Amino acid sequence: MITNILIPVDGSDCSDKAVAQAVEIAKVCDAKLNFLYVANINQLAINAALSQAILEAVKKAGNIILTRAENMIPTEIEYKTFLETGAPAAVILDFAEQLDVDLIIMGSRGLGIVKGVLLGSVSQYITERAKCPVMVVK
Repeated sequence: MITNILIPVDGSDCSDKAVAQAVEIAKVCDAKLNFLYVANINQLAINAALSQAILEAVKKAGNIILTRAENMIPTEIEYKTFLETGAPAAVILDFAEQLDVDLIIMGSRGLGIVKGVLLGSVSQYITERAKCPVMVVK
């Protein structure tokens, strides 16, 4: 039974399609949605070089993306939003375990000439290592 879904979002068209798919599944399963935006920033870089202003700008951009996802959610569906920094694949996997999710739904992305054939590096990493089912939306 699916009751707790994690949706990593990045503001792309594929990400929006993943949100829409998650909404449909949540309606059928009465599941809770968890939206996660991960700013791809190494913690060492944050400590060593990034000013507070740059970090705030990155977080502001993430909040805009999370708000965009929130605006796609019908009022009857329960959800939470999270904004983190770090390596996206690692953070997504950690969150999936922490939140004890039943399903991860995320967008795919193309790679160069073989666009549309191969999964993006983050989605492929998640698919290979997640302890729960993963749905990758084109």
